[in-house]
Amino acid sequence: MGMSQIVVTFLVSVCLLFCGIAQAATNEDGSESWGYVEVRPRAHMFWWYYKSPYRKDDPNKPWPIILWLQGGPGSSGVAIGNFEEVGPLDTNLKPRNSTWLTKADLLFVDNPVGTGFSFVEDTSLLVKTDYENAADLTTLLIKIFNRNETLQKSPLYIVAESYGGKFAVTLGSSALKAIEDGKLKLKLGGIALGDTWISPEDFVFSWGPLLKAVSRLDNNGLQKSNSLAQKIRQQLASNQFVEATNTWSELENLISSSSNSVDFYNFMLDEGMDPVSATTLSSGLHQSVALKRYSRYLNSLRASPGGDVDIDGFMNGVVKQKLKIIPKNVTWGNQANSVFNSLAGDFMKPMIKEVDELLARGVNVTIYSGQLDLICSTMGTEAWVEKLKWDGLKTFLNMDRTPLYCGGERMTKGFTKSYRNLHFYWILGAGHFVPVDQPCVTLNMISSITQNPVASK
Repeated sequence: MGMSQIVVTFLVSVCLLFCGIAQAATNEDGSESWGYVEVRPRAHMFWWYYKSPYRKDDPNKPWPIILWLQGGPGSSGVAIGNFEEVGPLDTNLKPRNSTWLTKADLLFVDNPVGTGFSFVEDTSLLVKTDYENAADLTTLLIKIFNRNETLQKSPLYIVAESYGGKFAVTLGSSALKAIEDGKLKLKLGGIALGDTWISPEDFVFSWGPLLKAVSRLDNNGLQKSNSLAQKIRQQLASNQFVEATNTWSELENLISSSSNSVDFYNFMLDEGMDPVSATTLSSGLHQSVALKRYSRYLNSLRASPGGDVDIDGFMNGVVKQKLKIIPKNVTWGNQANSVFNSLAGDFMKPMIKEVDELLARGVNVTIYSGQLDLICSTMGTEAWVEKLKWDGLKTFLNMDRTPLYCGGERMTKGFTKSYRNLHFYWILGAGHFVPVDQPCVTLNMISSITQNPVASK
């Protein structure tokens, strides 16, 4: 099946399958399936799986599966990662030439429960910690993989963006334990952390110096930024995590006013001026202006040469009609305020130790960073990597980088280096949403990460 057939099958009729704990559906040719898993009583997580039309079933070179985890927390991977970043179709239902489906099967989820099409029957069931979400995701994987021997033969790569990185490392640990206990039947191929919120403290301390270096802050702005970053450090040291989240919001607003509204997801731009779209809608999050920016930037990704698309109308219209199994009382939302607020106590907690543990257990960990990102800056990412206690870190840090090119051009697109099971990619010319800004080099990177049996272009 080619990519053109995916467009044809997008709106075909589905057959509904009901199997006890999960309601699921598939399209006519079996290239897509989707459904709900009741991860806890009255807590329902939605998933959407795409089988690659390029899949090769070679036992010596197993075809990979990528699980995509979105950030927020509370942003929809089924919509954002799927239709706006790496899935087979864009929001105009046009084929995406740079879809990761050419390199792997794709599994998108709306997590935590309460996000996107996922829902809870009582708000008390929303997760309050990243580890609670990891337990839910592990249950989801058990229900999907344990009954499918074909999927069990494929290594699973967890690829995360933004806050999704914290979900990825906690899920990695939870999944490994479930595998060891015989509860989960899959092979964990590795984890990739793309512009991820692993160490909030290191990121907030990077914002002032980075913006001063590119002339978006002056000395007064730098001093004020560093002062609030220091306050966050003290709050984190005192386990005042909710207070640190509030100060983070205050710091973002300070930087916005001092820099004349720099874009937190591409510091070369003003807020709302992303070249993908000039549209700037907000979702009105509890944390005021600071938290609206993420939703606005996500909305900006929805445009294509064919014109702007109302993502809410798209997901609650044509997509919901295709899926057929979404309850009538469930409305898709771009950013789930309730999910973010429920996780406010975990938002500023670091996950460096968890990355260390994965490395020590031999898990392949890839870190990639967009050069122009501010919110999860390369400077902050390098800072937390240098705090790892992994025994290969010193050798890794002393290694030279290899330049990256793409598409036959000799222009440098990035750099990379690897030592044992730690891999780092510096992606030039990219902001927070790396697959959107640099699709060619990112696709090659994913092929390398997953050891895809089809050579990169």
